[in-house]
Amino acid sequence: MKFWDATAGQHIATATLGTAWVEHLAWRPRARAGEVRDQKPEVSGQKAEVSGQKAAGSDSGTGPNLTSDLWPLTSGSLVASAGKNLFALRSDGSVAHTFKPAPKTISAVAWQPAGGCVAVSYFGGVCLWDADDFVIQKEFPYANGIHALVWSPDSKWLVSGNQDPSVHLWVPEQDMELQMSGYEGKVKELAFDCTSRWLATGGGRDCCVWDCAGAGPEGREPGMLPHDAKVCAVAFQHTHGLLATASQDGVVQLWSPERKQPLRATVRMPNAATKLVWSPDDLQLAIGSEKGVVYVLKCEA
Repeated sequence: MKFWDATAGQHIATATLGTAWVEHLAWRPRARAGEVRDQKPEVSGQKAEVSGQKAAGSDSGTGPNLTSDLWPLTSGSLVASAGKNLFALRSDGSVAHTFKPAPKTISAVAWQPAGGCVAVSYFGGVCLWDADDFVIQKEFPYANGIHALVWSPDSKWLVSGNQDPSVHLWVPEQDMELQMSGYEGKVKELAFDCTSRWLATGGGRDCCVWDCAGAGPEGREPGMLPHDAKVCAVAFQHTHGLLATASQDGVVQLWSPERKQPLRATVRMPNAATKLVWSPDDLQLAIGSEKGVVYVLKCEA
């Protein structure tokens, strides 16, 4: 596994983690300087444009700075999974800690937003590893395959998308759990909005949006955001309220789930998306496609 300075395009370090594929990487979160987490600016009249950009590296001669914000300052801030194994890595690529192997191949990794633990899933359950002393905080059994994990930004909810097909929610602090079933197929797409209220899920031709306010979605009907083909990616903006969804027919749509008329924009891409990622300022949406091309949607007020 290689580390790169994304600004300069320079190789920084290499980590050797055995013979298994490195499948999951996750950085330990930390608040950015000057960040205000409870602000939610109003977004109105946004439109989407395709700029057709591809990612390219820079040839800058600037050397890497290992003490900058490119690198966390504490060991174990980056974790990587390969097969059944989970590793905590230092910024020079060396292994700070090797965790006890999971019972089965690790299927998803997600840091708690508060940074206190990292959740690791495998067939049969989820384990929470402490971020500082690398001991198990809690284990949650689940008798099926798990494809995806996501935490709510307030760290209250831990959610899995499952093979059965279903979505399962845990409240680790209260040892409470909920289950939502009835999906068309296995659920691999999960995303929370910045308020921790709205949970978007794939698993069919509709994106289901669950209201997780208060005691959670139990007994509530989800909002259904329709596509003509199976949903293949979902992503909320970081500090605004727009939800991006993509389907296998190449359609990308922008929604405001809390509105009575939620659809804001529709764009037809040349091929299906594999990943949706908003820029930190929420003004651009990067779309990774199944053909290996990266597109950018520019959202303008």
